[in-house]
Amino acid sequence: MKQGVLLETTEPLDLDAYRARGGYEALTRSVREWTPARVIEEIKRAGLRGRGGAGFAAGKKWEMAAAKKGPVKYLCVNASEGEPGTEKDRRLIRINPHQLIEGAAIAAYAVGAGSVYIFLKGRFTEEYHTLVRAVAEAKAARLIGAGPGVLLPVEVEPFRGPDAYIAGEETAMIEAIEGRTPRPRQKPPFYPIQHGLFGKPTLVNNAETLYNVPLIINRGAQWYQQYGTPTSPGTMLFTLSGDVERPGVYELELGTPLRTLLQDCGGGVRDGRPLKAVFPGGPSHALLTETQLDVPLDFDSLRAIGSSLGTAGVMVYDDQACMVAVALRFASFYADGSCRQCPPCFMGTAHIRDLLQAVEEGRGTGKEVARIKQICNLIRGRGYCDLINSAVRSVESVLHHFTPEFEAHVSQQRCPLKNSALSA
Repeated sequence: MKQGVLLETTEPLDLDAYRARGGYEALTRSVREWTPARVIEEIKRAGLRGRGGAGFAAGKKWEMAAAKKGPVKYLCVNASEGEPGTEKDRRLIRINPHQLIEGAAIAAYAVGAGSVYIFLKGRFTEEYHTLVRAVAEAKAARLIGAGPGVLLPVEVEPFRGPDAYIAGEETAMIEAIEGRTPRPRQKPPFYPIQHGLFGKPTLVNNAETLYNVPLIINRGAQWYQQYGTPTSPGTMLFTLSGDVERPGVYELELGTPLRTLLQDCGGGVRDGRPLKAVFPGGPSHALLTETQLDVPLDFDSLRAIGSSLGTAGVMVYDDQACMVAVALRFASFYADGSCRQCPPCFMGTAHIRDLLQAVEEGRGTGKEVARIKQICNLIRGRGYCDLINSAVRSVESVLHHFTPEFEAHVSQQRCPLKNSALSA
């Protein structure tokens, strides 16, 4: 396996530079030569899976959205990226905003959406202005927009939403675009496709997912399936952070062993220290240890061992990291990120955080671990969205692997390790 490509920040490609590399040829082919059904079929044949965490088949999702009848449909592009250890979408936007616009336009054409909202957090100022400029360029070139001679009559609007983590949940994102507080809606499966933005059928895709679309249309599904695995084709961006020599965003084929990302791309654990733990999909999913480094980084292989690829935010901790502090950091993140709509979520996550705080500060009595496990069992699955489950998975994973560290904190009434994890 070749070493992954480091996605380095550069000046964003303008329209001329993007078109010189074949930009918007896929959109032109789709609109002028292909039917929407053929576009969807090519995405299905490629096996493209969503890059926002769930790994759902993009083509199937598009097919369901296209089947919904009605004169008004929307596409919402989720580039909110609020989980610790993930910055792939922002990096892509800063480098090549037009590829996202083209991918979104092709998706809108395929499902019959007349408007596209690209949702970013309010603090993503650079990414927002980069997209605004790129959209203006595409409109001036009559590639998108309104009026005679436009290639595809679709409106594309970058939208700055609140900085709240929960705004990245798809129905909370829709609430924010509609001008309300971002809170997840109670929903059946595929709710936005049935009744989404402004009550209309709405396709929601992650930004990185749509970056793959022009490549598939230009080069074909068969070309795309040369990379990755049969069930997880293509490449993915991995945000490697923490105690590694070369942190960064790396593009790798899906199915690449975790060890390759850590050693060949990241240069190994910083200062040659022993590895303690890796979260392969961000804190929302179970951590892995040294014995699991040969697991392939794809949706199915990680799920098979009880973890998940998630948003591919790979967080690395060496042997000096305090795992109680790691659990506390993530528990605090989820407690602060709760929208307070579901009592089990905002009360349960806050209680877990407070118990971990007591242990980390040397105030533990020895009953905290049992109580945390009890709370996790009580609150699991009792919210409108997955935040509550993410909090449970994160803490339970650390407890499962590192219970002796919690016991040491209690017996010594202090943290016996250097507390480097809070600043990781």
